[in-house]
Amino acid sequence: MAKNLLYAQSGGVTAVINASAAGVITTAREAGERIGRVLAARNGILGVLRETLVDTAGISDDDLARLRATPGGAFGSCRFDLDPAERNPAQYDRLFAVLAAHEVACFLYNGGNGSMETCRQIQAEADARGYPLTVVGVPKTIDNDIVHTDCCPGFGSAAKYLATSVREVGLDLAAMTTSGGRAFVLEVMGRNAGWLAGACALAAESPGQAPHLILLPEVPFDEPAFMARVREVVEWVGSCAIVVAEGLRGPDGQILAMQRENKGYIQLGGAGEVIADRIASTLGYKVHYAVADYLQRAARHIASKTDTAQAFAVGKAAVRRALAGSCGVIGIRRISGHPYRWRTIQLPFEKVANLERKLPPDFIAKDGFGVSDDFRAWCRPLIAGEDPPRFVDGLPDYLHLELPLEPARLPGWQP
Repeated sequence: MAKNLLYAQSGGVTAVINASAAGVITTAREAGERIGRVLAARNGILGVLRETLVDTAGISDDDLARLRATPGGAFGSCRFDLDPAERNPAQYDRLFAVLAAHEVACFLYNGGNGSMETCRQIQAEADARGYPLTVVGVPKTIDNDIVHTDCCPGFGSAAKYLATSVREVGLDLAAMTTSGGRAFVLEVMGRNAGWLAGACALAAESPGQAPHLILLPEVPFDEPAFMARVREVVEWVGSCAIVVAEGLRGPDGQILAMQRENKGYIQLGGAGEVIADRIASTLGYKVHYAVADYLQRAARHIASKTDTAQAFAVGKAAVRRALAGSCGVIGIRRISGHPYRWRTIQLPFEKVANLERKLPPDFIAKDGFGVSDDFRAWCRPLIAGEDPPRFVDGLPDYLHLELPLEPARLPGWQP
Protein backbone atom coordinates (compact mmCIF):
# COMPACT_ATOMS: atom_id res chain seq x y z
CA MET A 1 0.00 0.00 0.00
CA ALA A 2 1.34 3.45 -0.93
CA LYS A 3 2.47 5.65 1.95
CA ASN A 4 1.69 9.35 2.03
CA LEU A 5 4.69 11.41 3.09
CA LEU A 6 4.66 14.76 4.90
CA TYR A 7 7.70 17.07 4.86
CA ALA A 8 8.24 20.27 6.87
CA GLN A 9 10.98 22.81 7.55
CA SER A 10 11.91 24.18 10.96
CA GLY A 11 14.13 26.75 12.65
CA GLY A 12 16.49 29.22 11.02
CA VAL A 13 16.71 28.49 7.30
CA THR A 14 19.89 28.08 5.23
CA ALA A 15 21.14 28.62 1.71
CA VAL A 16 20.63 24.91 0.95
CA ILE A 17 17.64 23.74 3.01
CA ASN A 18 15.57 23.70 -0.17
CA ALA A 19 18.13 21.35 -1.70
CA SER A 20 17.08 18.91 1.02
CA ALA A 21 13.44 19.52 0.10
CA ALA A 22 14.32 18.82 -3.54
CA GLY A 23 16.09 15.63 -2.46
CA VAL A 24 12.98 14.51 -0.58
CA ILE A 25 10.56 15.25 -3.42
CA THR A 26 12.79 13.84 -6.17
CA THR A 27 13.43 10.59 -4.30
CA ALA A 28 9.77 10.21 -3.37
CA ARG A 29 8.81 10.57 -7.04
CA GLU A 30 11.40 7.98 -8.01
CA ALA A 31 9.81 5.57 -5.51
CA GLY A 32 6.79 5.28 -7.79
CA GLU A 33 3.81 3.48 -6.29
CA ARG A 34 5.53 2.95 -2.94
CA ILE A 35 4.71 6.55 -2.05
CA GLY A 36 1.33 8.11 -2.65
CA ARG A 37 1.13 11.83 -2.07
CA VAL A 38 4.06 14.00 -1.01
CA LEU A 39 2.68 16.80 1.14
CA ALA A 40 4.49 19.73 2.73
CA ALA A 41 3.40 21.72 5.77
CA ARG A 42 3.45 25.48 5.71
CA ASN A 43 5.63 26.81 8.54
CA GLY A 44 6.86 23.60 10.08
CA ILE A 45 5.07 21.74 12.84
CA LEU A 46 2.70 24.69 13.19
CA GLY A 47 1.52 23.97 9.67
CA VAL A 48 0.73 20.41 10.68
CA LEU A 49 -1.26 21.56 13.71
CA ARG A 50 -3.04 24.22 11.64
CA GLU A 51 -3.59 21.74 8.79
CA THR A 52 -2.06 24.16 6.28
CA LEU A 53 -0.67 21.62 3.85
CA VAL A 54 0.26 21.72 0.17
CA ASP A 55 0.69 18.97 -2.40
CA THR A 56 4.16 19.02 -3.95
CA ALA A 57 2.82 17.30 -7.08
CA GLY A 58 2.18 20.85 -8.29
CA ILE A 59 5.93 21.49 -8.57
CA SER A 60 7.17 20.96 -12.12
CA ASP A 61 10.51 19.32 -12.85
CA ASP A 62 11.91 22.69 -13.93
CA ASP A 63 10.75 24.34 -10.71
CA LEU A 64 12.14 21.42 -8.72
CA ALA A 65 15.59 22.21 -10.15
CA ARG A 66 15.10 25.89 -9.26
CA LEU A 67 13.96 24.86 -5.77
CA ARG A 68 17.26 23.06 -5.24
CA ALA A 69 19.10 26.32 -6.00
CA THR A 70 16.86 28.66 -3.96
CA PRO A 71 17.73 29.89 -0.43
CA GLY A 72 15.32 30.44 2.43
CA GLY A 73 12.58 28.00 3.33
CA ALA A 74 10.27 27.53 0.36
CA PHE A 75 7.57 25.93 2.52
CA GLY A 76 7.98 28.28 5.45
CA SER A 77 9.63 27.60 8.78
CA CYS A 78 8.86 28.20 12.44
CA ARG A 79 10.33 28.15 15.91
CA PHE A 80 7.82 26.14 17.89
CA ASP A 81 8.40 23.38 20.43
CA LEU A 82 5.82 20.75 21.17
CA ASP A 83 4.87 20.37 24.81
CA PRO A 84 5.60 17.07 26.55
CA ALA A 85 2.80 14.65 25.66
CA GLU A 86 1.79 14.12 29.28
CA ARG A 87 1.40 17.86 29.81
CA ASN A 88 -0.58 18.64 26.67
CA PRO A 89 -2.24 15.51 25.25
CA ALA A 90 -4.70 17.65 23.29
CA GLN A 91 -1.84 19.01 21.21
CA TYR A 92 -0.92 15.48 20.16
CA ASP A 93 -4.57 14.55 19.62
CA ARG A 94 -4.72 17.35 17.06
CA LEU A 95 -1.39 16.41 15.49
CA PHE A 96 -2.34 12.79 14.96
CA ALA A 97 -5.82 13.72 13.81
CA VAL A 98 -4.26 15.77 11.00
CA LEU A 99 -1.84 12.98 10.11
CA ALA A 100 -4.67 10.45 10.05
CA ALA A 101 -6.98 12.72 8.02
CA HIS A 102 -4.32 12.94 5.30
CA GLU A 103 -3.23 9.30 5.68
CA VAL A 104 0.36 10.25 6.47
CA ALA A 105 2.64 7.30 7.21
CA CYS A 106 6.02 9.09 6.93
CA PHE A 107 6.94 12.41 8.51
CA LEU A 108 10.23 14.11 7.60
CA TYR A 109 11.27 17.16 9.63
CA ASN A 110 14.09 19.34 8.30
CA GLY A 111 15.71 21.24 11.17
CA GLY A 112 18.36 21.51 13.88
CA ASN A 113 18.90 19.78 17.21
CA GLY A 114 15.69 21.22 18.71
CA SER A 115 13.72 19.94 15.73
CA MET A 116 15.23 16.50 16.26
CA GLU A 117 13.67 16.57 19.74
CA THR A 118 10.32 17.28 18.06
CA CYS A 119 10.91 14.23 15.88
CA ARG A 120 11.67 12.13 18.94
CA GLN A 121 8.51 13.31 20.69
CA ILE A 122 6.30 12.55 17.70
CA GLN A 123 7.79 9.10 17.11
CA ALA A 124 7.47 8.19 20.79
CA GLU A 125 3.84 9.29 20.88
CA ALA A 126 3.06 7.48 17.62
CA ASP A 127 4.47 4.29 19.13
CA ALA A 128 2.51 4.83 22.34
CA ARG A 129 -0.72 5.36 20.42
CA GLY A 130 -0.12 2.53 17.99
CA TYR A 131 -0.24 4.95 15.05
CA PRO A 132 1.73 3.58 12.06
CA LEU A 133 4.20 6.42 11.51
CA THR A 134 7.90 6.60 10.66
CA VAL A 135 9.60 9.86 11.62
CA VAL A 136 12.95 10.83 10.12
CA GLY A 137 14.98 13.92 11.01
CA VAL A 138 16.60 15.75 8.11
CA PRO A 139 19.47 17.86 9.53
CA LYS A 140 20.21 21.49 8.74
CA THR A 141 21.83 24.34 10.57
CA ILE A 142 24.47 26.90 9.69
CA ASP A 143 25.67 26.67 13.30
CA ASN A 144 27.03 23.14 12.67
CA ASP A 145 26.15 22.18 16.24
CA ILE A 146 24.36 18.84 15.72
CA VAL A 147 26.27 16.06 17.46
CA HIS A 148 27.58 12.79 15.99
CA THR A 149 27.70 14.07 12.41
CA ASP A 150 30.80 15.31 10.60
CA CYS A 151 29.00 18.48 9.52
CA CYS A 152 25.52 19.91 9.02
CA PRO A 153 24.02 20.93 5.67
CA GLY A 154 23.90 24.71 5.60
CA PHE A 155 27.18 25.23 7.41
CA GLY A 156 29.48 24.86 4.41
CA SER A 157 27.75 27.54 2.36
CA ALA A 158 27.54 29.99 5.26
CA ALA A 159 31.22 29.34 6.01
CA LYS A 160 32.12 29.95 2.36
CA TYR A 161 30.22 33.24 2.30
CA LEU A 162 31.80 34.47 5.53
CA ALA A 163 35.35 33.47 4.60
CA THR A 164 34.90 35.14 1.22
CA SER A 165 33.59 38.32 2.85
CA VAL A 166 36.49 38.46 5.29
CA ARG A 167 39.04 37.95 2.52
CA GLU A 168 37.48 40.78 0.52
CA VAL A 169 37.22 43.18 3.44
CA GLY A 170 40.83 42.38 4.29
CA LEU A 171 41.88 43.71 0.89
CA ASP A 172 39.81 46.83 1.55
CA LEU A 173 41.51 47.38 4.91
CA ALA A 174 44.96 46.86 3.43
CA ALA A 175 44.27 49.46 0.72
CA MET A 176 43.57 52.28 3.19
CA THR A 177 46.11 54.11 5.28
CA THR A 178 45.67 56.05 8.49
CA SER A 179 48.01 57.55 11.03
CA GLY A 180 45.87 56.45 13.95
CA GLY A 181 45.22 52.78 13.22
CA ARG A 182 42.15 51.01 11.86
CA ALA A 183 40.07 48.02 12.88
CA PHE A 184 37.12 46.17 11.43
CA VAL A 185 34.80 43.88 13.40
CA LEU A 186 32.46 41.32 11.83
CA GLU A 187 29.79 39.71 14.01
CA VAL A 188 28.69 36.26 12.87
CA MET A 189 26.12 33.78 14.15
CA GLY A 190 27.04 31.23 16.78
CA ARG A 191 25.11 31.17 20.04
CA ASN A 192 27.22 28.66 21.93
CA ALA A 193 29.49 27.21 19.25
CA GLY A 194 32.16 28.95 17.21
CA TRP A 195 32.07 26.91 14.00
CA LEU A 196 31.10 29.84 11.77
CA ALA A 197 33.49 32.27 13.41
CA GLY A 198 36.26 29.70 13.09
CA ALA A 199 35.51 29.16 9.40
CA CYS A 200 36.47 32.76 8.72
CA ALA A 201 40.07 31.73 9.36
CA LEU A 202 40.08 30.11 5.92
CA ALA A 203 40.19 33.61 4.43
CA ALA A 204 43.84 34.10 5.39
CA GLU A 205 46.36 32.67 2.94
CA SER A 206 49.38 33.81 4.97
CA PRO A 207 50.19 35.41 8.34
CA GLY A 208 49.18 39.04 8.51
CA GLN A 209 46.07 38.59 6.39
CA ALA A 210 42.50 38.96 7.67
CA PRO A 211 41.08 37.76 9.97
CA HIS A 212 43.74 38.58 12.52
CA LEU A 213 41.72 37.65 15.62
CA ILE A 214 38.67 35.44 16.13
CA LEU A 215 36.58 35.58 19.31
CA LEU A 216 34.81 32.28 20.02
CA PRO A 217 31.96 31.48 22.44
CA GLU A 218 34.03 28.59 23.81
CA VAL A 219 36.77 30.98 25.02
CA PRO A 220 35.96 33.55 27.77
CA PHE A 221 36.73 37.06 26.56
CA ASP A 222 39.97 38.36 28.09
CA GLU A 223 39.77 42.08 27.32
CA PRO A 224 43.29 43.17 28.36
CA ALA A 225 44.92 40.35 26.39
CA PHE A 226 42.67 41.08 23.41
CA MET A 227 43.50 44.79 23.35
CA ALA A 228 47.20 44.01 23.53
CA ARG A 229 46.87 41.69 20.54
CA VAL A 230 44.89 44.24 18.54
CA ARG A 231 47.60 46.83 19.17
CA GLU A 232 50.31 44.36 18.09
CA VAL A 233 48.50 43.57 14.83
CA VAL A 234 47.92 47.25 13.99
CA GLU A 235 51.56 48.07 14.66
CA TRP A 236 52.54 45.13 12.41
CA VAL A 237 50.21 45.47 9.39
CA GLY A 238 48.48 48.82 9.94
CA SER A 239 44.98 47.47 10.60
CA CYS A 240 43.21 44.63 12.37
CA ALA A 241 40.23 42.51 11.24
CA ILE A 242 38.33 40.76 14.03
CA VAL A 243 35.57 38.16 13.79
CA VAL A 244 33.23 37.90 16.77
CA ALA A 245 30.71 35.15 17.42
CA GLU A 246 27.38 36.57 18.61
CA GLY A 247 27.49 34.31 21.67
CA LEU A 248 30.80 35.64 22.98
CA ARG A 249 30.95 35.42 26.77
CA GLY A 250 32.85 37.31 29.41
CA PRO A 251 35.00 35.75 32.15
CA ASP A 252 31.85 35.34 34.25
CA GLY A 253 30.25 33.15 31.57
CA GLN A 254 27.58 35.72 30.74
CA ILE A 255 26.81 36.56 27.11
CA LEU A 256 28.46 39.85 26.25
CA ALA A 257 25.47 41.28 24.37
CA MET A 258 21.86 40.33 23.68
CA GLN A 259 18.85 42.20 22.35
CA ARG A 260 15.74 40.63 23.80
CA GLU A 261 14.02 37.42 24.78
CA ASN A 262 11.13 36.19 22.65
CA LYS A 263 8.99 33.39 24.08
CA GLY A 264 11.94 31.58 25.56
CA TYR A 265 14.41 32.30 22.75
CA ILE A 266 17.16 34.77 23.59
CA GLN A 267 17.76 37.05 20.60
CA LEU A 268 21.50 37.53 20.44
CA GLY A 269 23.18 40.43 18.73
CA GLY A 270 25.40 43.35 19.50
CA ALA A 271 28.68 41.63 20.42
CA GLY A 272 30.36 43.14 17.36
CA GLU A 273 29.28 46.65 18.32
CA VAL A 274 30.44 46.15 21.91
CA ILE A 275 33.87 44.99 20.77
CA ALA A 276 34.14 47.84 18.24
CA ASP A 277 33.21 50.44 20.86
CA ARG A 278 35.75 49.07 23.32
CA ILE A 279 38.54 49.10 20.73
CA ALA A 280 37.73 52.71 19.83
CA SER A 281 37.58 53.88 23.44
CA THR A 282 40.61 51.91 24.65
CA LEU A 283 42.98 52.22 21.70
CA GLY A 284 41.61 55.27 19.90
CA TYR A 285 41.47 53.51 16.52
CA LYS A 286 38.98 54.21 13.77
CA VAL A 287 36.66 51.20 13.89
CA HIS A 288 33.93 49.91 11.57
CA TYR A 289 31.74 46.94 12.39
CA ALA A 290 29.21 44.85 10.47
CA VAL A 291 26.70 42.18 11.36
CA ALA A 292 26.40 39.30 8.88
CA ASP A 293 22.96 38.33 10.29
CA TYR A 294 20.62 36.81 7.67
CA LEU A 295 23.13 37.43 4.87
CA GLN A 296 25.31 34.52 5.98
CA ARG A 297 22.48 32.00 5.83
CA ALA A 298 20.83 33.33 2.66
CA ALA A 299 23.83 33.63 0.33
CA ARG A 300 22.92 30.95 -2.19
CA HIS A 301 24.81 32.76 -4.96
CA ILE A 302 28.07 31.56 -3.43
CA ALA A 303 26.94 28.20 -2.07
CA SER A 304 29.42 25.41 -1.53
CA LYS A 305 29.06 22.57 -4.02
CA THR A 306 29.88 20.09 -1.25
CA ASP A 307 27.20 21.59 0.98
CA THR A 308 24.54 21.50 -1.73
CA ALA A 309 25.34 17.88 -2.51
CA GLN A 310 25.12 16.91 1.17
CA ALA A 311 21.84 18.79 1.65
CA PHE A 312 20.30 16.95 -1.30
CA ALA A 313 21.73 13.65 -0.09
CA VAL A 314 20.25 13.84 3.42
CA GLY A 315 16.82 14.52 1.91
CA LYS A 316 17.26 11.55 -0.38
CA ALA A 317 18.44 9.28 2.45
CA ALA A 318 15.53 10.36 4.66
CA VAL A 319 12.98 9.11 2.14
CA ARG A 320 14.75 5.79 1.74
CA ARG A 321 14.94 5.29 5.49
CA ALA A 322 11.30 6.21 5.91
CA LEU A 323 10.26 3.70 3.26
CA ALA A 324 12.27 1.07 5.12
CA GLY A 325 10.39 1.94 8.31
CA SER A 326 13.59 3.09 10.01
CA CYS A 327 13.18 6.16 12.22
CA GLY A 328 16.04 8.40 13.32
CA VAL A 329 18.22 11.31 12.23
CA ILE A 330 20.24 11.35 9.03
CA GLY A 331 23.88 12.26 9.61
CA ILE A 332 27.08 12.58 7.58
CA ARG A 333 30.18 10.49 8.18
CA ARG A 334 33.58 11.57 6.87
CA ILE A 335 35.33 8.60 5.29
CA SER A 336 38.52 10.44 4.39
CA GLY A 337 39.82 14.00 4.41
CA HIS A 338 42.25 13.84 1.48
CA PRO A 339 40.45 13.41 -0.81
CA TYR A 340 37.28 14.34 1.04
CA ARG A 341 34.80 11.47 0.92
CA TRP A 342 31.63 11.06 2.94
CA ARG A 343 28.39 9.12 3.19
CA THR A 344 25.05 9.44 4.96
CA ILE A 345 24.34 7.51 8.14
CA GLN A 346 21.41 7.23 10.54
CA LEU A 347 21.45 8.11 14.23
CA PRO A 348 18.95 7.44 17.03
CA PHE A 349 16.95 10.50 18.08
CA GLU A 350 18.22 10.13 21.65
CA LYS A 351 21.83 10.69 20.53
CA VAL A 352 21.02 13.96 18.78
CA ALA A 353 17.90 15.64 20.19
CA ASN A 354 18.58 18.89 22.07
CA LEU A 355 22.31 18.18 22.31
CA GLU A 356 24.88 20.72 21.16
CA ARG A 357 28.25 20.26 19.53
CA LYS A 358 30.88 22.86 20.36
CA LEU A 359 34.38 23.32 19.00
CA PRO A 360 36.63 20.68 20.58
CA PRO A 361 39.80 21.94 22.30
CA ASP A 362 42.07 20.67 19.51
CA PHE A 363 40.22 22.92 17.03
CA ILE A 364 40.94 26.08 19.07
CA ALA A 365 44.22 27.99 18.78
CA LYS A 366 46.44 27.77 21.86
CA ASP A 367 46.15 31.51 22.53
CA GLY A 368 42.32 31.35 22.28
CA PHE A 369 42.14 34.01 19.54
CA GLY A 370 41.48 31.72 16.59
CA VAL A 371 41.43 28.14 15.38
CA SER A 372 44.05 25.46 14.86
CA ASP A 373 45.47 23.94 11.69
CA ASP A 374 43.41 20.82 12.47
CA PHE A 375 40.25 22.90 12.25
CA ARG A 376 41.33 24.41 8.93
CA ALA A 377 42.03 20.96 7.50
CA TRP A 378 38.63 19.72 8.71
CA CYS A 379 36.71 22.74 7.42
CA ARG A 380 38.34 23.37 4.03
CA PRO A 381 36.58 20.53 2.11
CA LEU A 382 33.17 21.74 3.31
CA ILE A 383 33.43 25.01 1.39
CA ALA A 384 34.84 23.39 -1.74
CA GLY A 385 33.30 23.83 -5.16
CA GLU A 386 30.83 26.29 -6.63
CA ASP A 387 27.19 25.61 -7.35
CA PRO A 388 25.74 28.91 -8.59
CA PRO A 389 22.04 29.29 -9.35
CA ARG A 390 20.81 30.26 -12.77
CA PHE A 391 21.05 34.00 -13.38
CA VAL A 392 18.54 36.04 -15.38
CA ASP A 393 19.08 39.74 -16.16
CA GLY A 394 22.06 39.81 -13.84
CA LEU A 395 20.27 38.39 -10.78
CA PRO A 396 19.69 34.86 -9.42
CA ASP A 397 16.54 33.23 -10.76
CA TYR A 398 15.16 32.04 -7.44
CA LEU A 399 11.86 30.19 -7.11
CA HIS A 400 8.96 31.87 -5.32
CA LEU A 401 6.85 28.81 -4.65
CA GLU A 402 3.10 29.29 -4.75
CA LEU A 403 0.97 26.22 -4.16
CA PRO A 404 -2.68 26.17 -3.10
CA LEU A 405 -3.53 24.82 0.32
CA GLU A 406 -5.10 21.42 0.52
CA PRO A 407 -8.77 21.55 1.56
CA ALA A 408 -9.04 21.25 5.34
CA ARG A 409 -10.56 17.98 6.56
CA LEU A 410 -10.79 18.98 10.21
CA PRO A 411 -12.16 21.92 12.20
CA GLY A 412 -9.76 24.80 12.83
CA TRP A 413 -7.13 24.55 15.57
CA GLN A 414 -6.71 26.86 18.51
CA PRO A 415 -3.39 26.62 20.40
